[in-house]
Amino acid sequence: MPNILIIEDDAAFCQMLQKFLTKHDYTVHTSFTAPDAKAKFLETKFDVVLTDLRLPDSDGISLLSDFKKINPATQVILMTGYAEVGTAVHAMKNGAYDYISKPFTPDAIVKVIENALRANKEVPLSTVGEPKAETIQIVSSGKSDGNKPVFGTSEASLKLAEYIKLVAPTDMSVLITGESGTGKEVTAKAIHDQSKRSSYNFVAVDCGAIPKELATSEFFGHIKGSFTGAVEDKIGNFEAANGGTLFLDEVGNLSYENQIQLLRALQERKIKRVGSNKEIKVDVRIITATNEDLGVAVEKGSFREDLFHRLNEFSVEIPSLQDRFEDLVLFAEHFLRKANTSLDRNVHGFSKEVWAAFKQYNWPGNLRELQNVIKRSVLLTTGEEVSIGVLPQEVRTPIRKNSIASNFSKAEFEKDRIIKALKRTNFNKSEAAKLLQVTRKTLYNKISYYKLDL
Repeated sequence: MPNILIIEDDAAFCQMLQKFLTKHDYTVHTSFTAPDAKAKFLETKFDVVLTDLRLPDSDGISLLSDFKKINPATQVILMTGYAEVGTAVHAMKNGAYDYISKPFTPDAIVKVIENALRANKEVPLSTVGEPKAETIQIVSSGKSDGNKPVFGTSEASLKLAEYIKLVAPTDMSVLITGESGTGKEVTAKAIHDQSKRSSYNFVAVDCGAIPKELATSEFFGHIKGSFTGAVEDKIGNFEAANGGTLFLDEVGNLSYENQIQLLRALQERKIKRVGSNKEIKVDVRIITATNEDLGVAVEKGSFREDLFHRLNEFSVEIPSLQDRFEDLVLFAEHFLRKANTSLDRNVHGFSKEVWAAFKQYNWPGNLRELQNVIKRSVLLTTGEEVSIGVLPQEVRTPIRKNSIASNFSKAEFEKDRIIKALKRTNFNKSEAAKLLQVTRKTLYNKISYYKLDL
């Protein structure tokens, strides 16, 4: 039975984690201080150490160094907060196995531990502790290269990943919904990449950008001379995606006539190029996306009900950035890498003031806005770290029209607001109280009143 040592000064969190891991057949020891942890490490051989990066009397980096000198084979996993990812990555270069950002789900920490134990069995002693890129990508979801999507480790993100994994191997039509900027095309591409059609084309079409007069040609193609401007034969989106996946973004913008044509193609699995009488068989999986309620459009008569049901065999709702705010650090680091690559820069991270601003801002534009802000900031950064001065004004000093505090007195929203505030401050109750603009005592009373087991 693997031996695990947890080093965490938050006694309640430490005990909760101990109880969970014990149920998973681990022998778990706990320490609330660095001296106690060192004493236990000298007495017992541990397979894995989970340590908070910040401790009252020490830090995870110092403990990492001490533990590796005593037993290099012990895998050390750091538990970090939002602003500590850069430090955690530095620690990995000095022997830490991996890190996981708080708050994390129980399943996520189990996966990290399992990978660490597996590495202990597979990796020679001389290489124990060296960072392994493939492990980082699988576990943290935030250490992939800039071209690979990041989905996060929050409860909302894990649920999204579960839905993708569930529906991807099928041929069901998928309707993706969510606010603008949440990453609907990224999700569609992930479904395609995990499907049996992944070796064929993924064709993305923005239905909102196609004039209805040209939609038929765009979808089905045309032959030379079929209309003015048709100077050569052209294959349409259906043919281009044959065998693969056709992604129709903002499908609600299609005209009624185009909806009829799309429905017919889906039912018959045959198309005709404009100007041709020849039928072409196509085998295409359809994934659609919209940020409007197609059910309401059906009721209004602007969207065909039969097409809606054809497209909506399985629906996936993409959570907003607010709904998975604990993943902010993963997305920010991912977009930083993308910006460095596209702009040929080497910016290493964000200042504490920037992280604070990121956590205070509501991000109405979701992931797209976050990506644009980071890319702009990297372009304006002259040093190694993004500073507060290069952020857009609205991010530096957000207008808090819909702040957590504004609805704090409304009982029906209070519990939800408290939970969101705690998540946004990494469960730091003092910071959460400031965000809610109440005293720390009031916040504790509210937590007790709502029986929030935090």
